[in-house]
Amino acid sequence: QVQLVESGGGLVQAGGSLRLSCAASGETFQINSMGWYRQAPGKQRDFVASMSNTMSTNYASSVKGRFTISRDNAKNTVDMQMNSLKPDDTGVYYCNYRHYDMNYWGKGTLVTVSS
Repeated sequence: QVQLVESGGGLVQAGGSLRLSCAASGETFQINSMGWYRQAPGKQRDFVASMSNTMSTNYASSVKGRFTISRDNAKNTVDMQMNSLKPDDTGVYYCNYRHYDMNYWGKGTLVTVSS
C-alpha cells in the first residue's frame, strides 16, 4: 500500500498563488507517476497535472502556463506551484500516485479562490 499526505491548500484571492505538496510513503515503486486531480463542487474529479519518475510532465490545458509540477524522487514527494489562480480553480485537490494500473489517492486538500 502507498499512503499519500497532502498539504498546502487554503483560501486565496483571484490572481494569487498557492503551493501544494504531497508525500508518499509505504510500499512505493521505482516506476511511478505522481500528480494532482481536482474536484469542484458538484463535478467529477478531473486531471490537473502529473510527473513521472523520469520527470516527464503532463498538464491539463486549463492550467498550462499557470501551474508547475515538480517532484523529488529520493523523497517521494510532489509539489505543484499554482499561480494566477482563478475562481474556476476552486475545488478539492487530490494527490495521485500511479504504478501501471494501480492508483492511490490522498484524502484531498481544499483550495478556494475568491473573486
